[in-house]
Amino acid sequence: MNELKIKAVKENLAQVTDFIDCLLDEAGCPLKIRMKIDLAVEEIFVNIALYAYAPGSGDVTVKVDFNDDRSQVLITFTDSGIPYDPLAKDDPDVTLSSQERQVGGLGIFLIKTYMDDIRYEYAAGTNNLTVVKNLV
Repeated sequence: MNELKIKAVKENLAQVTDFIDCLLDEAGCPLKIRMKIDLAVEEIFVNIALYAYAPGSGDVTVKVDFNDDRSQVLITFTDSGIPYDPLAKDDPDVTLSSQERQVGGLGIFLIKTYMDDIRYEYAAGTNNLTVVKNLV
């Protein structure tokens, strides 16, 4: 397992993305799939940076693991910020116009759409959000 512990600030997004992309490249991840993973990573990391510790700041640990044949990646974000389950919110009604739709929720909807699985758990004082993507 590969792990990066970093301050949860927007300015560190590039470092997180580079860390994950390097591992995806080593696993032979196709560019089209990597781009979807990068969008999900950006959404998750920026939300942690903006909201998990507000108004203060804290750390986030990003763990990247692959299944045995490296055909699937699991990326887990762990923070000790405010407990928040992004999966508890209903998906936005994307058939409505932007003026009719409630604000928020599009980011997690995008992640659900692009990833093959997403899981949340709050345990031992930490938020643990895992996204899973098939690489083949």
